[in-house]
Amino acid sequence: MIKRLILVVLLLLVIFGGIFGWKYYTGMQMAAKMSAPPPPAVIASAVVEVQSWQPYLHAVGSLTAVQGIFVTTEVAGKVEQILAKSGQTVKAGDLLLRLDDSVDQADLKGLIAQRKLSQLQFERSSKLLKDRSVSRSDYDQTRAGLDSAQAALAAQQAGIAKKAISAPFSGQLGIVDINLGQYLSPGDAIVSLQSLDPVYADYNLPERHLREVQVGQAVEISVQAWPGRRFKGAISAINPGIDRNTRTLRLRATLDNPEHLLRPGMFAEVNTVLPKRDDILTLPRTAVSYNPYGESVFVIQKTDQGLVVQNRPVSTGAIRNGRVEITKGLKAGEEVVAAGQNKLRNGQPVKVDNSVVLDGKVDGG
Repeated sequence: MIKRLILVVLLLLVIFGGIFGWKYYTGMQMAAKMSAPPPPAVIASAVVEVQSWQPYLHAVGSLTAVQGIFVTTEVAGKVEQILAKSGQTVKAGDLLLRLDDSVDQADLKGLIAQRKLSQLQFERSSKLLKDRSVSRSDYDQTRAGLDSAQAALAAQQAGIAKKAISAPFSGQLGIVDINLGQYLSPGDAIVSLQSLDPVYADYNLPERHLREVQVGQAVEISVQAWPGRRFKGAISAINPGIDRNTRTLRLRATLDNPEHLLRPGMFAEVNTVLPKRDDILTLPRTAVSYNPYGESVFVIQKTDQGLVVQNRPVSTGAIRNGRVEITKGLKAGEEVVAAGQNKLRNGQPVKVDNSVVLDGKVDGG
């Protein structure tokens, strides 16, 4: 009986000893794993580069014709002849439209006859005055009659000329929206006329940029109708005053437009060219972390244990073509984390892998 009890106790000791031994072994293995340093984070890197940038003052504006009007009539009349065609290119002096002037032409003949009569009377009085056959007052009266007849004739001829409506300058016509026989009153619009080469670009800049702009300075504009294309011109005028409501300065640039690609009324993005800068420190835009308290980057540092990262605040400037200007906080040649920095912390070991970058993150980082 005692032997059996001893055997049972020994058997239980072996079983429980094995269980507790296994628990102790697995606990030690877990503790060893927990105490081991984490594997380095996989990141992509970039080096602070020195680049030459062409800075601009960016603004938005509108294109305006150097000359643009609605051709109108100064006198009333019925449309007799339409020579203008929609979209036609015309030169200064080209006849666009003629109003009915038949009544005016008839009146003109009567005025011509009246002038001839007045001319004869004046010539007769001139001869008789030399012989003292007429008084000086009669002579003056015939001379005044001649002047009055000539003035009436000139006025009639001018009125007839105004019924032949011509282009005041060279340009392109818009849509002609009148008909033969239509009655036009003074001031009625006939057709728009726009001079398309050159064109103006009117835009505004904040007043703080007044010292950076001057007449003759180069500008580049882009329009939605021709994406990817830049049109070059120069500032031709600067408004002498500042707008009190917006505190902006109005500028006008002139651009050559031989192909007539730019049209008045277009929305334009205007870049005023500033002097070129050759000492710009730049990084890929993905390398900079933007936070409410400021911008920062993770700088890669070499240690005896390998590569580690340290967070450093920086100041940024202009952004262009996916790169951002660094104005403070970094030096040329320093290496920073360009992607995969979301889960990094100060002093964390890293491994650089620039072979695969997906959406700003390194594969596996």
